[in-house]
Amino acid sequence: MILHFSDLAFLKNSENEMNKSICNTPRLNNLIAARKGLMLYFYSDACAPCISLRPKVKAMVDDDFPLLQLEFIDSVKCPELPAAFGVFSSPSMLVFFEGKEFLRESKYISIEDLREKIGRYYTMVFGS
Repeated sequence: MILHFSDLAFLKNSENEMNKSICNTPRLNNLIAARKGLMLYFYSDACAPCISLRPKVKAMVDDDFPLLQLEFIDSVKCPELPAAFGVFSSPSMLVFFEGKEFLRESKYISIEDLREKIGRYYTMVFGS
């Protein structure tokens, strides 16, 4: 897999954001309960698809789903979180609406398919 400069720039710019990532199961459960819409992105920096998808997923959420909160979770630094949520591969994305898991995608992820699947629920929860 080829990394582009934009992928590397995203990683550098989002390093502070991901360093603040949640690493505590009770805190994450509270966040899921408190947010109307939440997307969890489980990743590993040793995973090339994780690195390549990160900027694309962030751009999709920012552009198409601004009310959906996106949280990055480092599966290597915080192994208890993927275990608690039954996540066994990277990248994995879990989407919650009103405290309930509505979508789980892992490994081979198409941004267009992800956008379409999230869009259905997002419209129902947040309106047009």
